[in-house]
Amino acid sequence: MTEVSVPVPLPGGLDPCVLPPGMVDHQATVGGLLDHLTGTGAEALRALGFRTRLQVLARAGSRFLDPADPLRREALERLPVDADLTEPGARQLLDGMARDWTLDRLATALRADFPDPDVLDGFRPGIRGDRLRVLPPRLLVQVGAGNVPGTGATALLRGLLVGAPTLLKPGAGDRVLPGLLARALHEESEALAHGLAVVGWRGGKGGDLEQAALRRADRVVVYGGQEAVAAVRALTGPLTPVVVYGPRVSAGLVLADATGSDGVVADAAAAVSAYEQRGCVSPHLVWVQAGGGRSPEGWAEALGSALADGAPGVSAAVSPVHAMRVLRDAAEFRAAAGSGDRVWGGPADGWMVLFEDEATGADPRPFEPSCLGRTVRVRPLPDPGTLASVLAPMRHVIQSVALEGAEPGRTTTALLLARAGVTRVTTFREQPWPPAWWKHDGQGPLAALVQWATLEPADRAGPR
Repeated sequence: MTEVSVPVPLPGGLDPCVLPPGMVDHQATVGGLLDHLTGTGAEALRALGFRTRLQVLARAGSRFLDPADPLRREALERLPVDADLTEPGARQLLDGMARDWTLDRLATALRADFPDPDVLDGFRPGIRGDRLRVLPPRLLVQVGAGNVPGTGATALLRGLLVGAPTLLKPGAGDRVLPGLLARALHEESEALAHGLAVVGWRGGKGGDLEQAALRRADRVVVYGGQEAVAAVRALTGPLTPVVVYGPRVSAGLVLADATGSDGVVADAAAAVSAYEQRGCVSPHLVWVQAGGGRSPEGWAEALGSALADGAPGVSAAVSPVHAMRVLRDAAEFRAAAGSGDRVWGGPADGWMVLFEDEATGADPRPFEPSCLGRTVRVRPLPDPGTLASVLAPMRHVIQSVALEGAEPGRTTTALLLARAGVTRVTTFREQPWPPAWWKHDGQGPLAALVQWATLEPADRAGPR
């Protein structure tokens, strides 16, 4: 096995990185690195075939679930500092992420986007005599964000799974897991490792490597806010496909028949606590339907009690004290004016629940994100049909909604949510941990990385 030196220097003040085999003991030139990925790396990934790549990736990913593996131990030691996590939070996050890096889940993700995964290695039967094949990009550049650790490692696995030579720039706060995963891949397969490089730089300050990589990329994936996306687009060729996982927020909806469940309340508290509301899957607002075992106000109070009892979170970040205080003061002012609003918790508690009452007969309030930290808004929802107008301005931002309730109401409401732009309807228990095969922001994440080639028959039967 190849020993990997970390960090490895690159020109231009770039951060420590993991480079392909043969490039780890000297300073690699920018052009040399990109040539290696698109030449030796592409050939090596193609020669392995998708089944071998799948096995290698799963072996490397599964190491992060093995308590005896030194890579897992190193990850747990370094994550709290790198990503501002508590020690229990680091374990929770690593387990939640790495469960999708196993053979079963990676294979399921592959089948979800490619029901016949042999299209990754050759032409396969299509419709009416056509044959189809999937082709990976010659160079895939992925630019990560740092708000949720582990997304960079998942992005790296996705690119290599479809056979794309991948240059990953992990986000600040998400550098440990991509680097350790890359090291594991080096140790598992030198051939596969020729097709990957993990290099960090501050956004917009990657110098020659950033500019050259984005110019040469066949496909680019970028995670982050509007400024980060715009900066990447400005350096990317005008015809190069750019897959954007931009800023997203999530929510919750509890139908009347589920309001009395203590389990739902506990799961909601855990979803609010995970990532301290920094993730795209964090529920900023929960609508609660009246007429069930708890009133909307009673449900909000129960959620506050669950948060006060210490629903497990992953972050050690300091609560946004000023923003929480502003929200609390505004809610208390409305309550003093007779609004029916209530507040539980506050900046000193590290969590806060805002119950925001709706005036009888008034139009529903617009969707408003929380101020991060363990802060969540709870509002009554007399009629799920009103969600269409509430979510209309958010249809390009809203992502996951945890929907709790029994059938047929759950399916009926899910359709309303989907038509309003929600791309994932789930439960509070699963909301922080989307499965490997989810349609990320409404599209298959593996299918988004490739292009299809069609071979039509020489003599197609039937009329033209």
